[in-house]
Amino acid sequence: MNTAHTDSQIAPITSPRFAATYKVLREAIDAKAFPGCAFGVLAGGQVVLQDALGRFTYEDNAPDVTPATIYDVASLTKVVATTATAMLLYQQNRLRLDAPLGDYLPGFVVGRSLDEKARHVTLRHLLAHNSGLPGYTELYRTAHTPTALFRDLLELPLEVEPGTRAEYSDMGFILLGKALEVTLRGYLASWSERNVFEPLAMQHSGFCPPALIRHTIPPSEIDETLRKRMIQGEVQDEHAWLLGGAAGHAGLFSNVPDLLRFSDEVLKSAKNESEVNTTFFNAHTIAHFSKRQEPTGSSRALGWDTPSLESSAGKHFSQQSIGHLGFSGCSLWIDLPAEIAVVLLTNRTWPDRKSHLIREVRPVFHDAVREALN
Repeated sequence: MNTAHTDSQIAPITSPRFAATYKVLREAIDAKAFPGCAFGVLAGGQVVLQDALGRFTYEDNAPDVTPATIYDVASLTKVVATTATAMLLYQQNRLRLDAPLGDYLPGFVVGRSLDEKARHVTLRHLLAHNSGLPGYTELYRTAHTPTALFRDLLELPLEVEPGTRAEYSDMGFILLGKALEVTLRGYLASWSERNVFEPLAMQHSGFCPPALIRHTIPPSEIDETLRKRMIQGEVQDEHAWLLGGAAGHAGLFSNVPDLLRFSDEVLKSAKNESEVNTTFFNAHTIAHFSKRQEPTGSSRALGWDTPSLESSAGKHFSQQSIGHLGFSGCSLWIDLPAEIAVVLLTNRTWPDRKSHLIREVRPVFHDAVREALN
C-alpha cells in the first residue's frame, strides 16, 4: 500500500446525467445512513463517474471524503483478495476446488470421529458458502489469541451436510484463507498484495495500513465491546483483528480508483476467449467462478454473490452479474454482459452499528446509476 497522500492526484469525474445518483447519496447522508461516501462507475472500459460526498464523521469539522479516500472495505476482502487469489491459483492448476479441506487443514477432521460431515467439506463448499458451517459465531469473546481462535474455528460443529444449505459464513472464509496459505506457503495478505494488487496498479490497496496514513482513513466505529476505543485505520472486524489485521474474510483497505481497476480487469478477462492468455484472469476462470452453486435457489457463486430477487444491486443488474457487500457499508457490483461496474464505499457503522439504512440506499443508488447509463 502506497503511504503517500494522493488526494490531489485523483480528480473527480462527474457528469450531469448522474444528478439522480447524487440526490440519492445526499439524502442518505442527511438521513445519517453514513457520514460520507466515495463512489465510481465503469462503463464500456471507461470510468464515467468517480466522486465523493460528505465527511469522515458527522462533525462539521471532520475531513471531507474525496475520490481517493481509502476505506476499510470489510467483506469485499472475500472477492478482491481471497477469491482473486483462488482464481489465480485455479487457472495455474495449483488449486483443486473439490479437494477436502482436511487435506489442507488436518485439524478440521482430526478428533471428529463422530462427525463424518467434516471429511466431505471441500474448498468449493467454502467458496460457495454451503459448507454446513455456521454463518457467524462470536469466537472473539472467548478466544483472545490467534492460536485460540484458529483452534476454535477448526472445532466448529457442522450444522448440516455440506452442499445442502447456503449460509453466508465468515467462519468458512477464514478457514479458506488458511487453506490457501498452505498452498501459497506464505501469508494470503502479502501474496495478494504482490500478485493481485501490484500487477493491477492498485497502489492504495492492502492490509494493515501503516500508522502514517491511518488519519486519512474514515473511522469505522467507537468500539465499546472489545478494544474500547475508536477504530480508525485498522480493521474493524474482531476476528480479523485478532488474526493480526488480515484474514480470508476481512482486513482489506482500498479506494474507488483501485476497485474500478480491479473490476476493469475482471470485465476484460471475461471477454478474453483467446487461447493466449493476455489478461489477468482468463474467460474460463471468470465463467467458472461466476456460476451459481448448490443448493438450488442460492445466489452464491464461487466467492462471488449474484443478484437475488431483492438484490442490493437493484433491479437493472443482469443475472450474469457478480458482486459482494461489506459490513462497513461498501459494495462492488459488476455486470459482465453489460460491461458495467459500480463501487460504493462508506463507513455506515459510524459511530456504531445500529443503523441499517444502507440496505435501503444500496438498491436505489444502483438503480439511479443504471438508469443514468441507459
